[in-house]
Amino acid sequence: MWSRLNEADDGWRYYPPDPLVRRIHHVLADRLLQRDSSLAGIEHVRAVAGVPVVIFANHLSYADANLLEILLQRSGGGALADRLTALAGPKVFTSRTRRFSSLCFGTVKVPQSADLSSEEATMNVRDVARAARQSIDAALDRVTRGDALLLFGEGTRSRTHELQPMLAGVVRYLEHDDVRVLPIGMTGTEALFPIGDATIHPARIVARAGPPMVAGALRSAAGGDRRVMLDAIGLAIADQLPAEYRGAYGDRAAFPAASRALAAAV
Repeated sequence: MWSRLNEADDGWRYYPPDPLVRRIHHVLADRLLQRDSSLAGIEHVRAVAGVPVVIFANHLSYADANLLEILLQRSGGGALADRLTALAGPKVFTSRTRRFSSLCFGTVKVPQSADLSSEEATMNVRDVARAARQSIDAALDRVTRGDALLLFGEGTRSRTHELQPMLAGVVRYLEHDDVRVLPIGMTGTEALFPIGDATIHPARIVARAGPPMVAGALRSAAGGDRRVMLDAIGLAIADQLPAEYRGAYGDRAAFPAASRALAAAV
């Protein structure tokens, strides 16, 4: 474990988990998660057991992936938790604390646009494109190997707790028609590890999993329109959130094509 924390960043690739780090986080969670923290929709989690799956969740905190892994384990979704590989932006690799937390599951380092990450401001467009292709190939390889790919389609944490529009680029992780899409909505993680606060606060964390979709069916229902696909996924996540968290996808009537595609794909 200690050697993993000190190893140099080795590019836009897959980084394996460390079982000891995961165990440490589970022990810490016993003190930090309030007892009524929970995961609902376990039947939808079990529906994707053993099949290729990409999990789309809203993003409120650096701890989101860790907390979801813990709630899955506690709620009977350990088979999915054990397969987790999360997409991680460059910031995760700039701090020992964040790198330590990332060892609870597999990670694939992905570049971010200059609009979302100051670390990428020094990369030119060609370098960003090359890095993105490497990380996409690594992520799709992990799905092919049986991992459950976890990504936050907003691209960055919400500073208002409201769901933001899905980024266009994330549809590239749904290239294979047989991949399942599992939407998950999370609340409370913004209180446990608030943006701009280095202190962790005990909190009630709730995650809800929605009905999974087959990527090929979603693509067909969307008429091949990638924006419609992404907005359908955004609506699916919003369906698992309280009204005050739905943000950009709070008004279903504003997304008629995506709403129809979602209804047809579920």
